Amino acid sequence: MAVPPGARKCTICGAEDPLPAESARRAPRRLRTRLRLIGAVRTLIVVGVIAALTYSLVSVALQGEPNVPDPLTTAGSYLIGPGNFTVISGEITGGDYVVGNFTSLTPSGASVELAVYNSTEFVDFYSHSEASPAYTILPSPTGRIIYSAPYTDNFYFVFENPYAPSTHLSVTVYITTEYESNVGDEGFG
Repeated sequence: MAVPPGARKCTICGAEDPLPAESARRAPRRLRTRLRLIGAVRTLIVVGVIAALTYSLVSVALQGEPNVPDPLTTAGSYLIGPGNFTVISGEITGGDYVVGNFTSLTPSGASVELAVYNSTEFVDFYSHSEASPAYTILPSPTGRIIYSAPYTDNFYFVFENPYAPSTHLSVTVYITTEYESNVGDEGFG
């Protein structure tokens, strides 16, 4: 690269006996071509980085906030074998709540039990130890879920088939849940 007049070293790399700017025009053709190529590559790199950053920023601005589905906002049918359970779980911020309902589909009128456990109590439940649910709905064919978390934690909504394994009675239950934030969209102010 050309350097300022009278320079004894290259200002960029420190090389001795650099090519002065006024001599660059009279340099051999091969060297001039190389200098132009290096300049063009540097310009392309700068323009490419600017274009990539512009694309990234504009695409994020146009897409808006990311839409990450909450695991506690769901709807679906679950087949629960006799004496077994299914779990819907996720983190709930203290003061937020989960609302929903469940209905046994087949056999019609079969009961299902709901118990909500925090992360510690769920470990006890899962290991067949004594566990204390934070919220329960006794065995019923339908139920309305309204659970407000007293603190932030992972909560486990355990839907259990209360029939003994000897009955061979599997229950299909339709469950809908929706996570509701206690903070309004209007913000603070």
